[in-house]
Amino acid sequence: MNTMPPPLRLREESALALDGHASIPSVFTARTVCSVHAAPAGWTLQEQPVAAFTKDYDALEDPLRWPHDFDTRAWALLAAYDGPVRVGGALVAVATPGVDLLEGRDDLAVLWDLRVAPGWRRRGLAMALVGATQAWARRAGCRELKIETQNNNPAACRLYARAGLRLTAARPGAYPELPDEVQLIWRMRLAG
Repeated sequence: MNTMPPPLRLREESALALDGHASIPSVFTARTVCSVHAAPAGWTLQEQPVAAFTKDYDALEDPLRWPHDFDTRAWALLAAYDGPVRVGGALVAVATPGVDLLEGRDDLAVLWDLRVAPGWRRRGLAMALVGATQAWARRAGCRELKIETQNNNPAACRLYARAGLRLTAARPGAYPELPDEVQLIWRMRLAG
């Protein structure tokens, strides 16, 4: 699952140097949103058509602030390159006091940020980066991987489900400044 599509290569970089990673836009356009339903076996999602909209995560939060807001020295940046050109990356958070998503645990990794250059989307790169994140987290001694997204990012929801993560929580109202969005938490147990 963590095989990079040819001719790409993956390189681990310092999470303190986010300029290159942040140069890839974290913007998407969607024509559906997910309605969330509780079921006996867990949460389920159903995509509903809506008028096309664009969401720009970077307009909501500047990724270059993360090393100032958090101690990112233990984090990993897994960068994907096509020759010398960065085409994607995954930022993985671990062992960081003050990061609520980490729940105070040292055995939990959070896929903090995933980016794929627009020309490389729908070519398997995002799946390869999720697989590389899982492998990195295992090597780092983590027993679980956690990912947060929202119900208005159906492409991410499909990706995480295909990658073997399970939707474990849905939280309406988690974002007071975005009252129509539902926070979705995905989890995967890692071998070991």
